[in-house]
Amino acid sequence: MRVLDLPLTAIRRPLPRQTDPAKVAALMASMAEIGQQEPIDVLEVEGEYYGFSGCHRYEACQRLGLPTIRARVRRAPRSVLKLHLA
Repeated sequence: MRVLDLPLTAIRRPLPRQTDPAKVAALMASMAEIGQQEPIDVLEVEGEYYGFSGCHRYEACQRLGLPTIRARVRRAPRSVLKLHLA
């Protein structure tokens, strides 16, 4: 596993998530002041990145207009991706 700053546009988010607007706003304020403290978790499958967690941090970065997000990247085969999508 490695930690990278990935472009937000490179991360696919295949499952719809509900976010708490108050939590996103609090994260935006924190990130604007001290930056992102905790990476999101991302699967790398055949060179593509898939995000299934960190939806509040991801949305906060998007709304702040940040080009990248810090992510813990774990390589996985397509079979693992299918388990996340089931």
